[in-house]
Amino acid sequence: MQLTFLTTPIYYVNAQPHLGHAYTTIAADVYARHMRQRGEDVFFLTGTDEHGDKNARVAAELGLTPQAFVDRNSANFLRMTEDVRATQDFFIRTTDEGHMTFVQDFLQTLKDNGHVYEGTYEGLYCTGCEAFYKEEELKDGLCPDHGTKPEWLQESNWFFRLSAFQEPLLAHYDANPDFVSPQSRFNEARAFIAGGLEDVSLSRASIDWGVPLPWAPDQTCYVWFDALLNYASSLTYARPGEDLTARYWPPRWQLLAKDILKFHAVIWPAMLMGANRSLPQRLMIHGYLTVRDTKMSKSLGNVLDPFAVIERYGVDALRYYLLRDVRFGSDGGISYDAVHERYHAELANDLGNLVNRVTAMIERYRDGIVPNAACDPTIASAIEASREAVATHIHELELTEALDAAWLVVRDLNRFVEEQAPWTLAKNPARAAELDVVLYTLADGTRAAAILLAAVLPESAPRILTALGAPDDVDWEHAAPNLLAAGAVVAPAGPLFPHIEESLGGDVV
Repeated sequence: MQLTFLTTPIYYVNAQPHLGHAYTTIAADVYARHMRQRGEDVFFLTGTDEHGDKNARVAAELGLTPQAFVDRNSANFLRMTEDVRATQDFFIRTTDEGHMTFVQDFLQTLKDNGHVYEGTYEGLYCTGCEAFYKEEELKDGLCPDHGTKPEWLQESNWFFRLSAFQEPLLAHYDANPDFVSPQSRFNEARAFIAGGLEDVSLSRASIDWGVPLPWAPDQTCYVWFDALLNYASSLTYARPGEDLTARYWPPRWQLLAKDILKFHAVIWPAMLMGANRSLPQRLMIHGYLTVRDTKMSKSLGNVLDPFAVIERYGVDALRYYLLRDVRFGSDGGISYDAVHERYHAELANDLGNLVNRVTAMIERYRDGIVPNAACDPTIASAIEASREAVATHIHELELTEALDAAWLVVRDLNRFVEEQAPWTLAKNPARAAELDVVLYTLADGTRAAAILLAAVLPESAPRILTALGAPDDVDWEHAAPNLLAAGAVVAPAGPLFPHIEESLGGDVV
């Protein structure tokens, strides 16, 4: 059995979850579900990032302690994972005792290995990013991400010798050309490293809300070092009394958005090198969901509520839309109207109507019993081709392409039913065998399509299988033709995707 360790970034809890968070979580969940379909042992990690100055400031503004504030907001992110039907194996919080202990041990290892020293830092600091910037990295003197003016900070800190890892990092990139995907992000990260690395501050003297340094408890760990270590700490305490590190480390895929590329593609692997740990196999850097060509951002106030879409259209519609309409890995604009259109044109009409037509025709022409026949060779070939394409694309986290490949079967089946016109065949008893082939092909093909789509449509796929009298087992081996048992009893599926009169309206979802 192959092992898969898969991570999302942990989400900063200074505000409510929005579609950007749901997007990454859904993408990771589709990969995790698919790999489980293929019999892999998957450990899927997500969670929340809870330390740092930004959380402490917002908590103070609300009259709350930092712990009370992060407890409340972390619960909202956990609810988001439940609402989008994510199947994470562990939800980590950086205020977990197990995580904080691991962070201190890891930092001590870096120091013992000679990669940490004391010094004074002066620089521009964006509280929104929890990151330092050089003058040339600013846009008109403002943070390029938040549009705010950074603060000038000067304090005594402990530093991580990032500069010492420039050549090892370049060697790793050159030896592993698929370390970062897509290629444009690989090139960006490598160019940053080749341009020269400066040592980075490991601690903050002016912030209390964080993990104390084990050798200097008057300082706290810089929030990004704390956050990055969640990927490793989680395995040490996710299962009480069991350390899963030897079983799952290193991660096969780490998913993140492009705004945190530098931390994950430069600082994170350097930290692991400094502690003599193996590096993640691959990083997938996806684009932004945009509103009027502007990245969604809590700081900019153009955040979007995923719960509104789920309430109106259902969770499968949200999952389908985000991966279908926005090519995973690229930026993409989103809108209520686009959700509405995809929902009706594809989910309701292409898939929902197909299921209803197939079950209704078998009920009408064969008393609800799947006939004893074989799948039409053309459709059988389409299913086999789609099965191979979906598996290949998902393995590379090409999720939009995988969904497109699965949807080809749905389209082929809709075309097939129009071309074969079973309602005409049913009028001629001499063509009963032909009708059996058509009806079996439609039922068996729709069953296979449900399994191909099960990772994206976790609520609808089981309903489709039940309607067709098929087992609800979505094992990947069943995404093949001629596996629906003759004699299976079909039943109306009901409206899988009911018609909705009006969209939520406006430019955003």
